[in-house]
Amino acid sequence: MTPAINQLKKQKVPFSIHEYEHDANCSNFGEEAAQKLGLDPVSVFKTLLVTDDKQFFVSIVPVTGTLNLKRAASAFKVKKLRMADVKEAERLTGYLVGGISPIGQKKSLITCIDQSAQNISKVYVSGGQRGLDIGLSPQDLSKTCRNAIFADIGQV
Repeated sequence: MTPAINQLKKQKVPFSIHEYEHDANCSNFGEEAAQKLGLDPVSVFKTLLVTDDKQFFVSIVPVTGTLNLKRAASAFKVKKLRMADVKEAERLTGYLVGGISPIGQKKSLITCIDQSAQNISKVYVSGGQRGLDIGLSPQDLSKTCRNAIFADIGQV
């Protein structure tokens, strides 16, 4: 069990577990998950860490697009953001890149979920390791991630 799964169980949040064989040569983790699990890629989200060089934030966007840093900065009420580097992201979350779950991170960070998630009954995010996704409602994801906000932070 990963910290993400343990937290969901402890909080009695309904979720589903989806495992697949991760290809070590694949670096597009979210699209790989959607393809191997037979899921609509619009419902699969990736977890990205960003920073304004003072604090770190978690952004959750569909794997079919990218994070718009300007819109994310606006959502987090900061001037400017950049992507956190790999070592920073792994240190803060306790997870390896490609398996970073927005749930059960070592440090609880302010989180924003792309508003498109609100149009989907079940979203899929990393379960805390490569080859493991969890499915849950966007509302439960928001509650589990320190009452995350929803905003238009993704772009196609």
